[in-house]
Amino acid sequence: MKKDEWHIVRFASRGNNSFIESAKAAVQDYFSPNNISVYANREMWIKTIVMLSLYFVPYTLMVVGLGAGNVWLYLGLWLLTGLGVTGIGASIMHDANHGSFSPKKGINDMIGHILEIIGGYAPTWKIQHNVLHHTYTNVTGLDEDIDSIKFLRFSPNQPRHWYHRYQHMYAWGFYMLMTLFWMTAKDYLQVLRYKSHGLLSKQKVTLKQAMFRISLFKVIYYGYILVLPLIFSGMPWYWVLAGFFLMHFTAGLLLACIFQPAHVMSSSGYATPDADRKMKDSWAVHEMENTTNYAPRSRVLSWCIGGLNYQIEHHLFSGICHVHYRKLAPIVKQQAAAFNIPYQVQPTFIRALWEHARMLKKLGRK
Repeated sequence: MKKDEWHIVRFASRGNNSFIESAKAAVQDYFSPNNISVYANREMWIKTIVMLSLYFVPYTLMVVGLGAGNVWLYLGLWLLTGLGVTGIGASIMHDANHGSFSPKKGINDMIGHILEIIGGYAPTWKIQHNVLHHTYTNVTGLDEDIDSIKFLRFSPNQPRHWYHRYQHMYAWGFYMLMTLFWMTAKDYLQVLRYKSHGLLSKQKVTLKQAMFRISLFKVIYYGYILVLPLIFSGMPWYWVLAGFFLMHFTAGLLLACIFQPAHVMSSSGYATPDADRKMKDSWAVHEMENTTNYAPRSRVLSWCIGGLNYQIEHHLFSGICHVHYRKLAPIVKQQAAAFNIPYQVQPTFIRALWEHARMLKKLGRK
């Protein structure tokens, strides 16, 4: 198999009058007659301003010395920046890098590159998330959201070791390290791996360009996020580092808690391709069997986490801005029922986290 074909898995044909075609038609019937754009509306633009402010305002106040002499206020500002990282990641750059923020590619690209400002790198994110995760959800060896470090077993198709028996207790600690690892080493490791598999060129970037840009963005990121507070905040270096780690621990844990209950659940199918690399179901049915919504009645939670409690709608219609998912959910649920396809929902966020923890425990056992 050629290096640029390593990841190809063929899903079953969706057939005529399929679930996804019917769902697309029903969703279109919501937007077109009501003259509603599938892209960002005023609510989305307001949220963008709020989430950016949640990150940059506390940071600015901290750098100019607002928290100097008051450790709790100072750490509180860092905590708010962690919430800002979460909001930017889940609510702003996520839509933009899916192309669902605006019908104009230039606007999507500009907003999507906010990821570089908070320490990441958009091309590698797009490969991991848009290409691999959204296409091969929960397929071991292809979906890097479940192919994590060896201490975490997210699929029954992965090797099990003795320490996985305790992963439902220690996984949360690794979740806290997620963004810190991402902003430090993950992008470098990914770009080398994606180059070897022929995926990097699809983002129209060479390895040399990617390595240079990643390095440049990391220098800028660590320059403003650590060096400026060390110089101007008026706080000792150890409190600056404590705040920096607090920000990342907060963002890492929250982002993991947002995404993990959507897929690593006991209700997930975890289907694998056969010897000919073919799946038994169509792509849309596979997504339905490996995705779970949660807390559909909580409009506050949905607003805060970029509508990602509606993961089913997001996976089926990632080109639609998340502010519309709440209205699309009943439509998709009705279509799923008509085709006798599971539509998996946990009633609350807490319940979803509990079920995710139970799944971690289950995966740690024989």
